[in-house]
Amino acid sequence: MKTSKLLLLAAACVPGLVLAAAPADPAPDHTAGEQPCDAQAKAVLQAAQEQAEADFWLAVARCINDPEGPLSQCLAQAERERDEALELAEDQHQARLKLCAALGHGRYDPPIRPSEFSPDITNNYFPHVPGRTLVYEKTTAKGLEHLEVTALDRTVVIDGVECRAVRDVEALNGQVVEDTEDWFSQHRNGNVWYFGEFVLNYDEDGFVEDIDGSFRAGVDGAKPGILMLAAPARGDLYRQEFFINEAEDVGLVLSLNETVTVPYGTFNNCLQTLDGSPIEPDAREHKYYAPGIGLVLEVDLEKGERLELIAIR
Repeated sequence: MKTSKLLLLAAACVPGLVLAAAPADPAPDHTAGEQPCDAQAKAVLQAAQEQAEADFWLAVARCINDPEGPLSQCLAQAERERDEALELAEDQHQARLKLCAALGHGRYDPPIRPSEFSPDITNNYFPHVPGRTLVYEKTTAKGLEHLEVTALDRTVVIDGVECRAVRDVEALNGQVVEDTEDWFSQHRNGNVWYFGEFVLNYDEDGFVEDIDGSFRAGVDGAKPGILMLAAPARGDLYRQEFFINEAEDVGLVLSLNETVTVPYGTFNNCLQTLDGSPIEPDAREHKYYAPGIGLVLEVDLEKGERLELIAIR
């Protein structure tokens, strides 16, 4: 049955639905003549819009079969969620276009020569000594968040590059909610590159819910990014990771002489960055790195929450 007939059938079964026009078949080329970065942003936008519509119609089907409460309320909620998803997709698109303008309109494809990298992470702002654990805490609306970051005495080869494995275990009110292994490698010029992560996200019952956020350089188009520059300068902007619509964080250097006080102590001459992602356009963080230590403070600019260093083991 053609899509147009399906839409008419659904409208007949469920009066009052707001129907979206059926997509053209085959899909037109919306990226002809555009620069790669901008064309990619447009392609992701189209995918997000189509996903929002697909999710909406699945929600409609669930409402018809087993509505939670009155059918009209279920359908109205489905419409609201679709509209919110479409609005987010447009915000993400604009954020990606701004990054294209700031970082360049070409493809992101950094040259990686494995022989130029080492798993020994000695960068002054981001050192990872095997066996050392940095312990952080943050008070949130949901309770106390506890995070332990440990550089493991183990390396992993990612896309031909030997990387240091670093484990992050995050708990909320004593229950593990995320267990991640990150992979870093240091270029001979001192830049620390981020080659991916494997993330286990747990639900409130302690079961693995998903692996959202996971990526590995060299797989499905994922690329490594720079997590820490060897000689950061105010105004430096760089991609920290790159896996389309999954991991697109960027960092901007704001200052090199900040003084930060956290439970573990007071640190001078700290590096301050502004971190964000077009995937979450409204989520931004200030991060502070102390020389010889690494991250000592992370401030969520939207919520005002502070992740603070409380111990080093």
